[in-house]
Formats: sequence, C-alpha cells, structure tokens
Amino acid sequence: MRTVAAVVALVVCVHAGLWMLLQRQQAVASIDAPLASISYSPYTRSQHPDYGDRPTAEQIRADLKILSPYTQAIRTYTSTGGGELVPAIAAEFGLKVTLGIWIDKNEARNEREIQAAVALARRYSNINAIVVGNETTLRAEKSIDELIRLVQRVKRQSPVPVTTGEIWTVWIEHPELASAVDFIAAHILPYWDGFPATQAVDKTIEFYTKLRQAHPGKRIVIAEFGWPSAGYNMLKADPGRIEQASVLREFVSRAEAYGIDYNIVEAFDQPWKTNEGGVGMYWGMFDASRQAKFAWTGVVSDPDHWKVGAVAVLLGLLLSLPILARRAATFGEATTLAVAANMVGAWCATVFAFWQTHYFVLGAAVALGLGIVLLAPLVVIALARIEEIAVIAFGRSPRRLIDAALPAADGFVPKVSIHVPAYREPPDMLKTTLDAVARLDYPNFECVVVINNTPDPAFWRPIEDHCRALGERFKFINEDNVAGYKAGALRLALAHTAADAEIIAVIDADYVVRPDWLKDLVPAFADPKVGMIQAPQDHRDGERTVMHYAMNGEYAGFFDIGMVQRNEANAIIVHGTMCLMRRAALISVGGWSSDTIVEDCDLGLLVLEHGWQIHYTNRRYGHGLLPDTFEAYKKQRYRWAYGGFQILRKHWRHLMLRDGGLTREQKREFAIGWLNWLGAESIGVAVAILNLVWVPVVAFVGIAIPDKILTIPILAAFAVTLAHFVALYRLRVAVPLGQMIGAVIAAMSVQWTVARAV
Repeated sequence: MRTVAAVVALVVCVHAGLWMLLQRQQAVASIDAPLASISYSPYTRSQHPDYGDRPTAEQIRADLKILSPYTQAIRTYTSTGGGELVPAIAAEFGLKVTLGIWIDKNEARNEREIQAAVALARRYSNINAIVVGNETTLRAEKSIDELIRLVQRVKRQSPVPVTTGEIWTVWIEHPELASAVDFIAAHILPYWDGFPATQAVDKTIEFYTKLRQAHPGKRIVIAEFGWPSAGYNMLKADPGRIEQASVLREFVSRAEAYGIDYNIVEAFDQPWKTNEGGVGMYWGMFDASRQAKFAWTGVVSDPDHWKVGAVAVLLGLLLSLPILARRAATFGEATTLAVAANMVGAWCATVFAFWQTHYFVLGAAVALGLGIVLLAPLVVIALARIEEIAVIAFGRSPRRLIDAALPAADGFVPKVSIHVPAYREPPDMLKTTLDAVARLDYPNFECVVVINNTPDPAFWRPIEDHCRALGERFKFINEDNVAGYKAGALRLALAHTAADAEIIAVIDADYVVRPDWLKDLVPAFADPKVGMIQAPQDHRDGERTVMHYAMNGEYAGFFDIGMVQRNEANAIIVHGTMCLMRRAALISVGGWSSDTIVEDCDLGLLVLEHGWQIHYTNRRYGHGLLPDTFEAYKKQRYRWAYGGFQILRKHWRHLMLRDGGLTREQKREFAIGWLNWLGAESIGVAVAILNLVWVPVVAFVGIAIPDKILTIPILAAFAVTLAHFVALYRLRVAVPLGQMIGAVIAAMSVQWTVARAV
C-alpha cells in the first residue's frame, strides 16, 4: 500500500513538473506606447450585426474605456445599427475614428450607410477618414467599377479622405482603384495565405514593399493586420494565443520603426463571425468577455497555462486514487497505471480549457459534444488495455489459472456426461471426434450424441452405427424439429443424460480431445463452489492456408491474454466447446436458454450471477477446425458480436443493481468487454470513416479539423492498441512473429463486420 501511494505521489509530482517545463515563453519586443489604430465592432457575445438587439451607448462607452489606453484611433465597419453612436463616444476618450460604410447587395441598406457616414463625418471632427466597403470585391458584392463609382460619390460629399478596404493583391491588380481613392487601405493577413507565425511579419513587410513599388507616392495604410488566437490551421499558419501576441507585438514594433501606418484587427473577439469558418471569431486582442488575451510588455506566455495545469494535475491525482486499492500492485504496475491516469487527466483538462476559450454556435457545440461522446469509449478502452499491459508485463503471475493437471481427490471420480450436438456435420469428422472421446483416460463417463434437424440419413446413419460400435457409453439421439438451435439440441442431450451424471461436458462436433482432459480437470469440482471449468479453443488445421494461419493466431490472443486476465476476476466468457459444468449449476440457472444466439456465453454469465465459481485453464485439451472460408469467419464474428449485445440487453440489470449477483470486479470486466465491442470495433469504425472523409481536406486544402484535442486521443488510442497487441502477444501467446502480424490483419478484417453487428 505504501509503495503504491508513493508511486502515485511521485507520478503526480512529475506530471506537475512537466507542466512547468512545457510552459511556452517567448521574448518579443515590448510595446509601451498606444497603438496607431484598432478595428472595433461593438458587438457582445450574444449580439449579431444583422438581427437582434443593437449595441447601446453604455455598452460602447464601456468598450472604448477599455480600449482607450491601448490605441490612438479605432476603425469601424458600419455607420448604422449602433455604429452611428461610436464617433461621439470615441471623442469622449480622445480617440480618432476611421468610419466604415458597409456595402453589400442590399442597395437600400447601402444608401442608408452612405448617408449616415457622410452626416457623421460632417458632424464629428474626430472622424479622420471614411472606408467605403470592406473587401467588397473579394466577397463579390461589387465589381471594381461599381466600387469606384461608390468611392467617387462619397468623396464628392465627404469632408475627410475616402478609401476602400481590400486585400493587398487587389491593389496590385487594379491600379484604377488605387487612383480613385485618397489613400490605399490594404489588408495584409499572412494567416489566410498560410504562412507560419514566424514569417508573418516579414511577409507583411514584403507585401507592403510591393505596394510601395506599385504605387509610388501614394499614401498606404495597412488597414488590417492580425493573427487569430484559436481555430483551425491554414496550411502552415497555426493560431494560438502566444502566436497572436508574438506576431502582433513584432509587427507593431517593426511598423513603428519603419513609419508604416497600420490598423490592428481587431479589438474584441466576435463570436458571430461564423461565416469565416472556425477561426473568424478569434482575432480580438480581448476575448468576448472583454478580458485581455496577452500583455504588450514582458515575456509572452499563456496566462491560462497554470490554471489548465492545475486542473490536469488534480484530475490526474483523482483518477489515480483507484490504484491505491490495488494493494498487491508492483512498482512497475502502479507506475504504468498512474502515468496513464495522469495522461487522461491532462487531456480532460485540455478539453475543459478548449471549451472555456472557444465560442460555439449550436452546430459547433454539437460537433464537439459528439466528438467527446465518440472518444469516451475509446479512452476507457485504452485505459483498460494499458491496465492489462501493466498487469501482465509488470504484475504478479495469475493466481486462479489452472496451468497444470490437478491432483485427483481420493475417491472423487464423478460421472461425466459428454454432450456432442451436431447439425449436418460430415460423418467422418464427427466419427474422429467420437473416437477421441472413446480414448479418454477417465473411468466414469458417457457420451450423448445429438443429431438435430438433419433428416438426410447420409449424415446421421454412419454416426448411429459408429456409436453402436463404440459401446454402451455412447448414446445416439436423432431428432427432427428441434427448436432453439444449438441450445435446443443441448436441452435434448440433457434430457437423455444419465441420472447419476454430476458433470456435464460439451464439445463441438469437430473437436478432437486429449485423453487427459477429464482426468486433469474434473478434480477441480471437488470444491463445491466450482460451477464450471473452461478450456480454450484451438485448431488442428491452422497450417492449411495463410488465411487459416492468421485466423488461428488471432484466436490464440483471446484465449491466452483476455481469458487469462478475466479469470482472475472470476469473469471469463464461457464459449461452449471444451467446457465442463456441474449439473447442479446448470439446473440451478434454468438450463440452456435460446434467448440469445450465444447460448454458451449466456449460460456462463447466468452461472456467475448465481454465485458459482468458474475456472479457466490455458492448456490445450482439444483441437477443432477453423472456419473454412473468410465469409464463414466473418459470419462467426458477427454472431459473437450480435449475441454479445443480446446478452447485454438480457443481463444489464445485473450489471446495474447492487444485488445483481455479480461482484464489482465481474461487472467491470463484462462492462469493459461490451464497451470494447462498442468502442474499439463500432465507434472506432465510425471515427475511422470520418477521418478518411476528411483526409482530402487536410491533404489538398491544408486545413486540419477537428482540433487536436479530438485527433490526439484517436492517435493515442491506436498507439496503445498497437503496443497492447505487440507486448502481450510477445509475453503470452506462443506464436511466431509472422503469425502475430497475420493475427493483426485477421482482427482488422472483421472490424466492419463487428461494427455492423452492434
């Protein structure tokens, strides 16, 4: 206990130290004087320029009070809808105003904008220029000629200089537009050109120089320059708070040094700007709550780093607390689990920070929520796999596993009734199975062969003759119209079982058992609490083809890894063949049920719910035949997956109720097992498909959405799955490397099949 607690404390301390080491800091030029100009839109988080409540004078006054220490002037984009209030209030704070006229295809609105702007310019002396339209040609609202006519009209009426705002390339390509304005208002936004933050200012100066060369003697203002603090990447341009602070501070420093007129876009984040994708909302120096995102002096760092780090460490500690209950955990086991818990804590804290620092319209919120819902099962499964790695690689050896022949108890030789259900099975194969049963080195057994729903004598007549030849121990039953599939056949076998048989054994019609099967395992039933003993499936035709070789390797992983570990919690999945069960246990749970298509798994869970012990051995006591074709392999896996969810529907109350008959450890094993079907196989397929759909966007457009908080867990879960497979196969499964690789391919080949089933 002390060792485990010390390990948890150590890992939490290391986690905290990593947050200290990973704090990003960047030395950038400090800006002490007010900026030349800042774009200002007077909308709060809940407002939109096209509908709803207009900004009030009190709201604008509060905004400009915040901005006045940071800037000498502001640029607006509209002269109506509340924008007409800005110049007068700006004058209260000594701020100059570059007044905007919003131009679009609504001519009536355009006329109102123009008239309002001209009137404001004549009234307020702090208005120093008018900007007619904002990227109007880029948005295809007006042609160049139409825009020139609007500019000329406003110039004739305006007492101040008039221009229009366009991206810098428009001014290069259309010198006639430059001739029509009093000065060039160029938008240079390196983010939209895909340049990294480290090149943003250099590229801006380069583009500005090209404008100077194209229009010598013309006054040029960089009317928009900025960098987003969040959103998606554009090619090599990554948004971020540190990137935003560094780019803006470096640009202002260079612009002041070179004597460049500029305007920073923008003052406050604008959550309504969903038309600019997931990045348009985040260009503000302040967030929508009017909190500064960064300082203009000193070292640039993320002010929220310590808050997120503290939450991450706290969550890591809380998620590590269950490890303290593992009193027998080794140092390596506890360390692995604690590291995993802290990694999940860090991710959860990052998700929380993402939610806190981003704005969400309904669609974006639903998308993020759906992403988290889809990821949650993958994260839980990844943790379960990490736990399995820790236990197997660093933990103690299995304690409940029957890994050797059990000593025979004095005088304990209960009668065993071996049940062999068969439906249209090849007679030669079934006779081989019965011959192996006849060779069992156990003195007290019978064999009940049930041929069901097989009217063709070619299938059942040779078996009847063979049972007669093998002697009185072998009972032959042939019935048509048996309901309930395999479960119905097994109920029929039980009805013909000898009255003194205490143990029921079940094998499939293709299984060749070893002579020591009963002799080695029946002694376990000397313990009256033992209800079942399960031996693994194995196959004698694994070398038939490359496909069969791979399939056999895939089966082996389940029986040598998962079943061994589940056995430690008395929570194995009973899989029918090679199973021994106490007759009293079978009767106590109502016998074989046809409620599901996996009657064996259903029975095993019922036996556990009634308090019986089930033991597992990983020794091979019998070998059957693999599915003949890949289609048969997929059909079998579909039945297992679909049947598993039938069992979940039937038994979910036992998982939820405290008195459902299962221990906490058993509930956990079954819940994770079902979640594995749902998460890794079905939701994993859905996530994979969504990722594939998005690949062309990443490859050809250069935009990486969804955010890293959603993609990193997917990559991490894949890495954990790969590590889990490789490590545990090497530790537990005695197969060559080539067969191990084949097992991976076999497992992946049926993932879509499982997804369809669930």
